[in-house]
Amino acid sequence: MDYGDDTKQIEPSFRVALSTEANKGKYSCSLEVFLGDVKLKGPKNRMGWRTGTSGQGVERLQILRTGNLVLLDVLNQIKWQSFNFPTDVMLWGQRLDVSTWLTSFPRNTTSFYTFEILYNKVALYLNSGRLKYSYWEFKPSKNRNITFVELGSNGLELFDDKHKKIAQIIASWKVQPVRFLALGNRTGNLGIYFYSSTTRKFEASFQALNTTCDLPLACKPYGICTFSNSCSCIGLLTKKSHMVSDCNERVPSRFCGGGTTQVEMLELNDVVTVLKDAPKRINVTKTTCANLCLNDCKCVAALHSYGNYDDPSSEQCSLYYLVAGIKQVEKGLGLSYMVKVPKGTSYHHNNPSVKKWVLIVVGVVDGLIIILVLGGLVYYLVHKRRNNLQGTNNDT
Repeated sequence: MDYGDDTKQIEPSFRVALSTEANKGKYSCSLEVFLGDVKLKGPKNRMGWRTGTSGQGVERLQILRTGNLVLLDVLNQIKWQSFNFPTDVMLWGQRLDVSTWLTSFPRNTTSFYTFEILYNKVALYLNSGRLKYSYWEFKPSKNRNITFVELGSNGLELFDDKHKKIAQIIASWKVQPVRFLALGNRTGNLGIYFYSSTTRKFEASFQALNTTCDLPLACKPYGICTFSNSCSCIGLLTKKSHMVSDCNERVPSRFCGGGTTQVEMLELNDVVTVLKDAPKRINVTKTTCANLCLNDCKCVAALHSYGNYDDPSSEQCSLYYLVAGIKQVEKGLGLSYMVKVPKGTSYHHNNPSVKKWVLIVVGVVDGLIIILVLGGLVYYLVHKRRNNLQGTNNDT
């Protein structure tokens, strides 16, 4: 489910049933799910999933106030519960142990998002094939380890192995209690929701990412999210065709097999990627960073950073196998983002390993907005002055 982003829900094509089975004089109860348009009766039923509680003495099924579906034995002990098998939603009162996660699939792409509970943090990840990059994380202070998390009335609570709360992601809206946490199918954003009696809708009281440009797939591949939260393509100008590429161009498929003589690194000014957890090298120059990516045919981009608060002279290089999550940033941050392109994409530069960015449409939308605003201001001032002059003439 994708609350807050999408209003249309696709009706699932499956049937659910309870079954009782006899086994050596004993009986077991199971909850079964049948895939597709399969009838519950007939010799060719295909079972898609079952609870696996055979032989555990299950007596009844019950839906708790929290929304948890449970199978109970004669002593009312839970033998199976839906809370142990989450998808993209976590309900109030639900607990997730470490090494579990929520999964959500964006539309029209093979990539998917996960919200994962790890020992030292909770984090959001973009998964693409075997590639996996984080784009948001929350860590407890003092390097304390997480054993499980639980969604309470005021937000997501993090606990240690002694069941002591060590951190909390607080929902900003405290008038109404939290109802659920959800991982967005379209955006990959993590939200905590409450029910608004005023709008009669579920509304977010917390969102992990508050700006469009911080989302990993805010723009298409090779697209850049600008300060105006709009998408602009990386313009690749070639000597031969003098044509500009679009955001859908899949140039990485040409990189393996052609050798380093067929490709070069193109530096993009004042941009960075929101993707993290890429393989990193320290104490390397920008040229070395570019060469590291050139010599790895699967590498498609590199991020070089110069200086940080702890060591202003330090240099780091991160290598990426996926071009995504690019956004515009302020100048002077000591960041250099380079993408691998076919040879001859840009004009020659003094540095043979790093070619300067020739053409990019970043700032076009922002520039148009500024022009319109300035134009409107000039028109207002001229119009006001005319009215003042006419008023003066009338008075005289």
